[in-house]
Amino acid sequence: MNWTTRLDARQRAMLAEMGVQVWAPEAKAVPATAPVTAAVVEPPAAPIRSEAAEVPAPRVAPPPAAPAREPQAPAPATAVVGAGAGAEEPAAEAPAVSAAGVLSDTRAGQIAAMDWDALQASVAACEACGLCKTRRNTVFGVGDRQADWMVIGEAPGEQEDRQGEPFVGAAGQLLDRMLQATGHRRDGAGGQGVYVANVLKCRPPANRNPQPQEVVRCEPYLMRQVALVKPKVILAMGRFAVQSILRTDEPIGRLRGRVHHYQGVPVIVTYHPAYLLRNPADKAKAWADLCLAMDTAAKAG
Repeated sequence: MNWTTRLDARQRAMLAEMGVQVWAPEAKAVPATAPVTAAVVEPPAAPIRSEAAEVPAPRVAPPPAAPAREPQAPAPATAVVGAGAGAEEPAAEAPAVSAAGVLSDTRAGQIAAMDWDALQASVAACEACGLCKTRRNTVFGVGDRQADWMVIGEAPGEQEDRQGEPFVGAAGQLLDRMLQATGHRRDGAGGQGVYVANVLKCRPPANRNPQPQEVVRCEPYLMRQVALVKPKVILAMGRFAVQSILRTDEPIGRLRGRVHHYQGVPVIVTYHPAYLLRNPADKAKAWADLCLAMDTAAKAG
C-alpha cells in the first residue's frame, strides 16, 4: 500500500519537521523473510554482569577416606536445587530463588486478572525490585486505553521519573511528530489513538541498563497493559525495548522490516526517538518502519 498518496498537508508538514523526505517503500522491496541490514545501528551496550556470578563458589575438600567398617544401608539421596553440574554443595541462595519463582508465578497470575484501576494502583505501590527505593514516581502509561496503536519504550529517564509520564522532553516531542505524521496522537481515540508505555515502570539509577531480574518482575504489568488495550499493532522503540519483548540479542538493524509478535500482537521494530535526535540520517528508516506499521494495522482490520 502506498501511503505517500494518502498523506495530507498536515502530515507532510510533520514529516518535514522530522527532516524526512516523503516516500514509501516499494511493495516488493523487502521480502517478508529476508533479513534487513541497516547501515547505522545503535551501539551495543556492555553486557550486564552479575557480581554474584563473578565470585567463584567455595570448594570443599573431600573428606578423608574412612576406615573399613561393616556395610551399612546407603543414606537416602538428597536433591540439590539450583546447583550446577559438578557442584560440591548446594548454592546458598538456591532456596530463595526457588521461593521467588513461586511468588512470581502467583503475583503474575494476580496481575493478569486486574482491571485498569487495580493495575495502576499495583504499579504505584510496587516493591518487587530495588528500583522502588530510588524512583520519584512510577511511570505507568498514557493515551487511549482502547487504541489501535501501542508504543512500547525502554525505561523512564530523569524527566519521565519526575513527571510520571513516558516519552517527555525532546524525544517525546519527536515521537509526537512521528505519530502525527501517521494520523495518530496521544490524546486521540480509536483509530487515531495511541497508548504509550515502557518495559520498566521505574527509572534505573543514572539511566543504567535495566537488570534482567528487574525486567522479569516488571513484565507482568506490560503484558496486562497489552491484554487490556488489545492493539492492532505495537511499535517497539529502542534496542532495549525490542530485545526485551522479543527475547533476542539481535540488533535493531537486523530486526527492522519484518513483522514480529508479542502476546499475539504484531510488533514493528524501530529506533528510539532519542537515538534519532543523535542520528537524524536514520529518520528516513524510521519513516519506513512507520509505513510498515500502518500497513500491518490496516491488514489487522
